[in-house]
Amino acid sequence: MSSEKLGQFAGQEYLNLESYRKSGRAVRTPVWFAEQDGVLYAYTYATAGKVKRIRRNPRVRLVACNLWGQPKGEWVEASARIEDGAGSERGERLLRQKYGWKKRIGDFFTRLRHRDRVVLSLRLD
Repeated sequence: MSSEKLGQFAGQEYLNLESYRKSGRAVRTPVWFAEQDGVLYAYTYATAGKVKRIRRNPRVRLVACNLWGQPKGEWVEASARIEDGAGSERGERLLRQKYGWKKRIGDFFTRLRHRDRVVLSLRLD
């Protein structure tokens, strides 16, 4: 993987994740993420549309962005995977380290609403 492609994500708080519907139409979603060893980790609700789209088609595009999804770099091709076990734990740990109290507040409300979340690993091409 090119370090220049990965470099745009350094120091950023959000990335825009573009996944694809059956029709081929792109859907973009800004998400929190953390990086380790060239792999980006994000999390989302297990019932989110992006999870369904990724299960059907793991090809995605990514770009560093602001809270509203406005790109701060160039789109890059990637593959997404829904993690379980150790991969999920690694992603959660990295996200907690990066986002601290903000992540803990989000986790509290997720538990309060009894909603399940999944961790996505994103590998740039």
